[in-house]
Formats: sequence, structure tokens, C-alpha cells
Amino acid sequence: MRSRHDRLIALFMLLPTFVLLGIFVYFFLGKTVYFSMTDWGENPAQPALLETVKRENVGLQNYENLLTDVIQSMFRNSLTNMFFFFIFFVVGSISVGLLLTIILDQRIVGETFFRTVFLSPMALSFVVTGTIWRWLLQPDGGLNYLPTVLGLPPIHFNWLNSQEIWFQFTWSNVPRYLTFAGFAILAFLTVRYTLRQEKRSAYITGALAVLVILILLSGLWDRIWLPLDAPDAEMALAPEGFNAALVGIIIAAIWQMSGYVMAIFTAGLRGISDDLREAARVDGCGEIKLYTHILLPQLRPLMISTIIILGHTSLKIFDLVFAMSGPDNARTVVPGILVYTKGFRQNSFAQASAIATIVLLVIVIVIVPYLYVRLRTHD
Repeated sequence: MRSRHDRLIALFMLLPTFVLLGIFVYFFLGKTVYFSMTDWGENPAQPALLETVKRENVGLQNYENLLTDVIQSMFRNSLTNMFFFFIFFVVGSISVGLLLTIILDQRIVGETFFRTVFLSPMALSFVVTGTIWRWLLQPDGGLNYLPTVLGLPPIHFNWLNSQEIWFQFTWSNVPRYLTFAGFAILAFLTVRYTLRQEKRSAYITGALAVLVILILLSGLWDRIWLPLDAPDAEMALAPEGFNAALVGIIIAAIWQMSGYVMAIFTAGLRGISDDLREAARVDGCGEIKLYTHILLPQLRPLMISTIIILGHTSLKIFDLVFAMSGPDNARTVVPGILVYTKGFRQNSFAQASAIATIVLLVIVIVIVPYLYVRLRTHD
């Protein structure tokens, strides 16, 4: 049992870290939230860079403008791009990384060489990756002319400037989509906990699923989700959906991070005893069932951790998009780009702080369930 003296020494050793974290992380986070509720850079009578600038508190007005004003449609478009980038990047990186892991797990000739090749993109920064792939995705060369090697006609696709929009939707319907998605996830968890006879968890998720439906039926979303000022004008100006110009950026991101996923899963598979594999094979288990029923389920903790890491990376993506398509491409804009343009080009520090705060809240929504699961598992 630790003595009081040991605890004091531990506290003394950790005190510098706490002080630095408090100043350079939480203090500046607090200042960002504070600035997001001011008119810093929004009041023409008070230039943002004026030495004696006066910042007036405007409450949640900046957030309301970002979510409803037709002039701020670029921000809502950036949220949509961030969502689709998150989905396709995480799923793509996990899928490609898992495929590479299974291939290397077959003890192929030259395994070390291929593992190094697959992992090498991870050594590059997103700026270098973006520069390389920007060359490869030029409309008049690169991947578009790759089929000509096989005698096929070239591809005609404008990777980073395509005007095509897939999976179009209306911003006002987002609450309904969120409700259905939340209900589906909670219902799935309820059934899963019920089959495992974890009654307490099943009751909680079931109650939350019913609550989600009640929120939709009661019309509470209409008070939470602010309506757009000019929905028709926004649909004509910048319809919401998956911008095809993001495809090239997603491919580049998967190319860089799939090797990282491969390294994590390979380490996990190599940590599983060979006796377990042999026992399964003796019992007549085929290779496909060996992976789907025995090996991969044991990688679930690694899978969750990897999804969280990739998700965190995708939500705050900036440098890859900046390097590939620049800060002024409306089709590929993400919140990180808007923080840069509004804060360092337009001097709209209040709106830039509001965007950064919203991204922080989204990241917290992703991270907190992971921490809950991890802490619950350790308990």
C-alpha cells in the first residue's frame, strides 16, 4: 500500500505536467470557447487586429449564424465533407489494412520486404502525401492514363475539382437521419446485450432507443435544430451531399494510413498462440472460419482503438486537404480549412473559434464512448 510520502512524491513529479497541460491545453481551449461567444472580427467598427480592440459578448450568435445563415453555407458543406471523409476513410483504412494483414499472415516469401513497403507511407507527412497524390490525380495524367498501359482508353475524371454530388440530402432532414441512425445502433446494442444476458446494459440501451424515438415524435428536434434562413437558396447554391472531389483525397489518406492499421493488426495476430490455430484446424475449421470466428474476434479491442485513432485523425484533417486541393476549393473544404481561412485570412476570429469549438465537441462525442468502453472493460 502506498504511503502518504509516496503520494506526495508522485504528485510533485507530475505537477509540472499538470501545470503545462493546464496552461497550454485547457486554458487555451477555454479562451477559444470564450472568443467564440464574442464579436471579435465581426464588428466593422472594431478591426480585429486593433491593439485596443473591444470584444463584446454575443452569446451563441456565432453558432446560430454558422448553422442557419445562407452566407455560412460553406461551413455546413464542410461538416458534410468531414462526415463522409470520416466514414469512407475509416472503413477504407480498416478494410485495406485488414486485407494486408491477412496476406502477410500467410507467411509469404519476402514478408519483411512487403511489410516495410506497406508501412513506408506512414513515415511521410500528410503534406508530402498530398503533394505526391496531387501529381498522380492530375486530369491530364497520372491515374487517368493508367489504363492506357493495358491498351484501354484513359479515364476522364476530374479528381479534385469534380462538380458531381452523390447521396444528396436536405440539411433540415439531418435530425431525422440522426434519429434513425441512433435508434438502429441502440436497438442493435439492446439485442446484443439481451443475447449475452447483460440485463442492466440491455435496459439502458433499450430505454435510450425509446427516448430517441420520443424526441423525434415530440417535435423536440424543431427547437434544438435551428431552421435555415433560406433553404431553397442554399440548395441551389451548395446542395448537401458527398462531393466526388473528395474521392482522391480519401484514396490518398487510405494509402497513407492502411499500413499503420496493418502493423497494429499484424502485431495482434502474432500475439495469438499458434496452438489455438492448430487446434482449430484439427477440429476441421477452414481458413475463412479460422479468421472470422477465432482470430479476428480477438482483435476487437485493437479494432476499437484503431477506429478511434483514425476517426480522430479524420475529424481534424487539414494538411492533406490543403496540400491536395488548396484552401479555396469549396468542394473539398473541411472545418480545419475554414478555421484557417476565417482566422488568418478574414480575421474573423470569433467565427473561427466557433468552428474549432464545434469540431472539438464532435471529437469529444467520438472519444468519450471509447473511454467509457475501455474503463468499463478494465473495471
